[in-house]
Amino acid sequence: MYTRSFASVYPLYITKAEKKGRTKTEVDEIIRWLTGYDQEELESQLEKQTDFETFIAEAPQLNPSRALIEGVICGVRVQDIEEPTMQEIRYVDKLIDELAKGKSNGEDFAEVINHIANIPYSPTWAVS
Repeated sequence: MYTRSFASVYPLYITKAEKKGRTKTEVDEIIRWLTGYDQEELESQLEKQTDFETFIAEAPQLNPSRALIEGVICGVRVQDIEEPTMQEIRYVDKLIDELAKGKSNGEDFAEVINHIANIPYSPTWAVS
């Protein structure tokens, strides 16, 4: 998984979100919130076909609140994942899942973040 390019999984995130009435913009917002990339940096990483491990390692500023994210993804509790890079990957997966679920509840991104991690959302955190 670590050597797989982030760009190869990114369209799957978009498709999952769009099937539930969410948008690419919202997916990008999640990724920027978690990693600290601005939109230009995110697009550059996608163009470079950066692998997951490098994508996480080069993140400008991982959001410290991400450690509050809890829940199950792929049958495993994200808070119990011991390998740091895998845990970062699963944080993205979990938030994309919750974003997709949130549409039926009318939740916006801030409400999704608050629901999954009880994190007060700041729109200025890592969002350009």
